[in-house]
Amino acid sequence: MNGDNSIEKLRKHIEKCSNIVFLGGAGVSTESNIPDFRSADGLYKKGDYKYPPEYMLSHTFFVNHTEEFFDFYKHNMIYKDAKPNKAHIALAKLEKMGKLKAVITQNIDGLHQMAGSKNVLELHGSIHRNYCVNCNENYSLDFILESQGVPRCEKCGGIVRPDVVLYEEMLDTSILERSIQYISNAKMLIVGGTSLNVYPAAGLISYFKGELLVLINKDETPYDNRADFIFREKIGEVLSKLI
Repeated sequence: MNGDNSIEKLRKHIEKCSNIVFLGGAGVSTESNIPDFRSADGLYKKGDYKYPPEYMLSHTFFVNHTEEFFDFYKHNMIYKDAKPNKAHIALAKLEKMGKLKAVITQNIDGLHQMAGSKNVLELHGSIHRNYCVNCNENYSLDFILESQGVPRCEKCGGIVRPDVVLYEEMLDTSILERSIQYISNAKMLIVGGTSLNVYPAAGLISYFKGELLVLINKDETPYDNRADFIFREKIGEVLSKLI
C-alpha cells in the first residue's frame, strides 16, 4: 500500500484509530495567506533587504542589528488578520473526537489554538508570547506591534523579544521531548505542509514506529518511500475530506 492516495481508504483507518499525531510545517498556514519560506513565493525569495532573510532571523542579527531585526520581524513574520483554514479546523475537530492526541507544529502563528486545538506543541515558539530578556516579564503581541523601534520592558527597560526560536538557537528541550514521546507512541502519524528537509523538526519522523504514515505535501519529501498514503493536493482540502 506504499504511496496510496485514496481518501476513502484512509478515512476508514481514521475511523478505527484513536492515537493519531499530526506534524505540520509552513504549508499548513499558506492557505491562511501566510507565506512559507522556501517556495517560489516564499519569504526567502524576497530580495528587497540588504541582508538574506535567513540571516535577519538569526540570533546574531537580533543581537547586532536589533532595530533592523524588529522591522523585518514585524513586517514579515506577523499576520495579525490571518484566520484558521480548513486544515486547522479539521485537526481541531479530530482532537475533539478523541482521535488526535497532539498537533506538533513548526509554525509560530497560533492558528491551531485559534481553531480550537488544545494540545499544540510549538517547536519554534509563538508570536503571541513575548518576554523581557532581563526580567522575564511577559508581553502581548500588540505590545510588540505598537512599540516604536526596539520594544522595551515597562518594568526594567530591557529588550522585549518574541518567544520564537531564531536561527542558531536551540529548540525548547521539553517541547522536543514531549513531541518525540507523542510520535513514538502514535499508531498513525499525519505529516503535512513540510518538506521534511529542515532539522531537527524533520528528524522527529524517525521516531515513528506506528502503523500508518500519511504525507500531505505538494512536493516530494525524503520520506515518500516510507509513506503508506501520499497526497499532493492542498492540505486543507485533504484534511476536510478526511475528517
